Amino acid sequence: EPRDGWPNDRALSASAGAVQIIEQARLHDTCTQAIEPFNRIYATTARPRGMTQQIMTPQEAAGDMHRRIGNGERIAIMFGRERWGLSNEEVSLADVIITAPVDPEFASINIAQAVLLVGYEWYKPIAASLGMGTGELPAMKGSGLRVRGGEGLATKQDLQGFFAHLEAELEAAGFFKSPAMRPGMIRNLRNMFQRIELSLQEIRTLRGVIASLTRTHLRARKSRTKTNDEVGE
Repeated sequence: EPRDGWPNDRALSASAGAVQIIEQARLHDTCTQAIEPFNRIYATTARPRGMTQQIMTPQEAAGDMHRRIGNGERIAIMFGRERWGLSNEEVSLADVIITAPVDPEFASINIAQAVLLVGYEWYKPIAASLGMGTGELPAMKGSGLRVRGGEGLATKQDLQGFFAHLEAELEAAGFFKSPAMRPGMIRNLRNMFQRIELSLQEIRTLRGVIASLTRTHLRARKSRTKTNDEVGE
């Protein structure tokens, strides 16, 4: 009994591209009629119902669904109404109750959250990527460091070149004030940058920063020298 009738243009516009799912949705007069074509029924509820039924978390239910679908079974999931969920009579039609591990003091979640939770656990084992792709970049294949520009992480040769550049300029600037402490300071600097897993582009950027600071420092020093010479004359 959709409040605004069915099919519904607003549902299509809100589907974020999942038009096919909306168009294939069907209405039934009773819950019993709706579940007739299926072999296994899952009902979502947060409340104990006093029935002898198998209870699964969304993750456990997702695994059970995939196994049964793989065996050729058809499965269905019942989600409750926004205001009061499923009735005991409807829950009794299910083979499995899905209940999420939530704070029992605040266990009630709305239907959108329930669908998201169960749908996420169902799709997670078969997901081929993370997020979405764009015209510029494909969807991410997995978690971890994603290097911009496709050039990859810096090689050890790239890092050694950067360290030599940085340390030479620091030496010229008088950063290593104590010869005895110099080796330890260099080790700390190198460890700091190696933990970051720099990309080749980031190495280039850092070396550009060093070069720019060096040029600025040299210009300032030349300017001071010139001014002192003029004052001396």
